[in-house]
Amino acid sequence: MRDELLKILANFPGKRVLVIGDLMADEHIWGHVNRISPEAPVPIVEMERETFVPGGAANTAAQLVAFEAEVFVAGVVGDDAAGEKLRAALKALGADVSAVVTANDRPTTRKTRVTAGSYQGAQQIVRVDREKRAPLTPETEDALIAACEGILQRGCEAILFSDYLKGVLTATLVARLTALARAQEIVVTANPKPASVMFYKDADLISLNRKEADEASRTTLFESLDNGIFHDAGARLRVALEVRNLLITRGARGLTVFEPERFVDVAAVPVEVFDGTGAGDSTIAGITMGLAAGGTIEQAVRLGNASGGAVVRHVGVVTASREEVAALLV
Repeated sequence: MRDELLKILANFPGKRVLVIGDLMADEHIWGHVNRISPEAPVPIVEMERETFVPGGAANTAAQLVAFEAEVFVAGVVGDDAAGEKLRAALKALGADVSAVVTANDRPTTRKTRVTAGSYQGAQQIVRVDREKRAPLTPETEDALIAACEGILQRGCEAILFSDYLKGVLTATLVARLTALARAQEIVVTANPKPASVMFYKDADLISLNRKEADEASRTTLFESLDNGIFHDAGARLRVALEVRNLLITRGARGLTVFEPERFVDVAAVPVEVFDGTGAGDSTIAGITMGLAAGGTIEQAVRLGNASGGAVVRHVGVVTASREEVAALLV
């Protein structure tokens, strides 16, 4: 199996992938705490440095770039400095941002985290979110669909929907682009939230964690430690969602992919976990690339599993290289 996975991994470079979803600006303020504020019982963080990285769907795009794919990014930013900075950061990575639409009625989704402490002992003090979660206006939605259709007409191997429920991925947009992808035999993957999971009918694969699977099915079956109960619930949920394959991540217990005729359990990669931030983005990126590069569902899931394992060994939002993924394949 490892030799087969390495061959698929070697075919990642040059694959054309359209990532569409909720683009975010992830800002970090790093510092240390020596005293408590006299104004309120809160710590005073003395800032040492600031960092900025693409987040949300933009982080998924960054991971695909790290895999040496040709990446097209589609989404919405506000008419603000954060939007320009995010667009510039993606362009600097090497992504095509021609399908990033500017909206005048919403800000760029921006998350600012204040963290104090050392690299491995850092503790997040507070997070400030600036966002608007309402659905796109019809005008912005039409502009985004047209931009995506233009990208697909140029040829792609895969579409990856990265859904954080910020209003960008509407039922109309997803249905139109999925239908177009199906007509062109383009791979379709998604990591939706329970509230939007029914948008992704006929996708090649969607990914949920156990909690999201419970919410989507309105049960508590996926938290069960009984494998029989878990597997039966997953098989039924795949049918109910009308997707071709359903992936459910299980934390330390690994992940399970439910195909039409079977399920496959994949053990978690044995690595020391420092930070799970962005692991889901890297997992779905690895799976998408595996399918685009000609792998089976099981092979793609194993590549995604190693991709997620490669990033949890680091603190903060990072991407994994193909070499790091290869080192974790078994």
